[in-house]
Amino acid sequence: MCRQSATVCLIKSPALEDTAGLSLVERLRLLPDPRRRRRVRHPFVAVLLVAASAVVAGARSYTAIGQWSANAPQHALARLGARVVGSLSVRVAPSAATIRRIVGLVCPGGLADLTGADPAGSDSVALDGKAARGSRHGQTPAAHLLAAMTGDGRTVTQLRIPDKTNEITCFAALLAPFDLTGVTVTADALHNQRAHARFLVDEKKAHYLLVVKANQPELHRRLRSLPWKDVTARRYDREIGHGRRETRVTRALTVTDLGLDFRHVAQAVRILRHRTDRTTGTVSRQTVYAITDLSSHQASPQRLGQLARSQWTIENRLHFVRDTTFAEDASKIRTGHGPENMSTLRNLAINALRAAGHRNIAAGIRHFSHEPFTRPLDLLGIV
Repeated sequence: MCRQSATVCLIKSPALEDTAGLSLVERLRLLPDPRRRRRVRHPFVAVLLVAASAVVAGARSYTAIGQWSANAPQHALARLGARVVGSLSVRVAPSAATIRRIVGLVCPGGLADLTGADPAGSDSVALDGKAARGSRHGQTPAAHLLAAMTGDGRTVTQLRIPDKTNEITCFAALLAPFDLTGVTVTADALHNQRAHARFLVDEKKAHYLLVVKANQPELHRRLRSLPWKDVTARRYDREIGHGRRETRVTRALTVTDLGLDFRHVAQAVRILRHRTDRTTGTVSRQTVYAITDLSSHQASPQRLGQLARSQWTIENRLHFVRDTTFAEDASKIRTGHGPENMSTLRNLAINALRAAGHRNIAAGIRHFSHEPFTRPLDLLGIV
């Protein structure tokens, strides 16, 4: 089984060794072609490049990608490496059916790893899951995708959670191929597991900051009972935006000698959030607890607050963008590896647009859609 697949896959994900500095085309060539050799017409990499370029231009479905492919001029098809026929060397674009079949067959683990960002050297990596609601069909549940994103908004990889299980079982598999030395991994309360802490610190030489909620009742009770009012290490942050005014108070307490039963824990964190709706005047208050292996010398309350903030922003900078800009929840792609691979192509587009300086992904896609057969190829480095 492919490490990032919910269904049986006969192809192993390619190793990520020696891929640094390779272009997108060179990386995709490392993927094995899942098709049978008989009657293969269109080059495997060319079909993937067509799909990726069409998504950058705004395509949201197989039909839209097929329309982009059918209208692509000869110069664009030549750059993409499309099939050549006849004595005049005419380029032939793959059909929507061909694109659907290949995207549904390609190894999802390899595609996600090879098109994602390298987290080595990043300050933090956040994990969070999302369901592609439109992929639900009959008794088949929606595809649930667990993604990892760096603190500066670059998607590293993603994994489809096998049916009848949850994100906990796939935490280590998602991060295993990457160098996380010195990187702080943040995750929500579901991943507040001792095995995860051991995996990060002992095996990956990384750090962690994990939210604690009622799913760990004894740990949560111990954190609540700590002498937070006497803590002098604190940080105040104030923000105004999205129609609200927010104040966050971050307190950090060294717990190394307090007997807190958790692997490698060094500090406990309490974040008190006050929000005021600027329209209605409604005030809300939320208290969030977290634990980390970072000592007070390695992470001040200010940095701990920033790390917690990076965990919350994966929802806004990845999942929200895929839902609003690419209409992922409305997508009816359901078969094979289609849901996770189409999501990976959207992640690739978001990464490329951010690397090009586009803070607003929707505006960036509109910019590239004005010249759909040159600008997306330039962005992806297809020459």
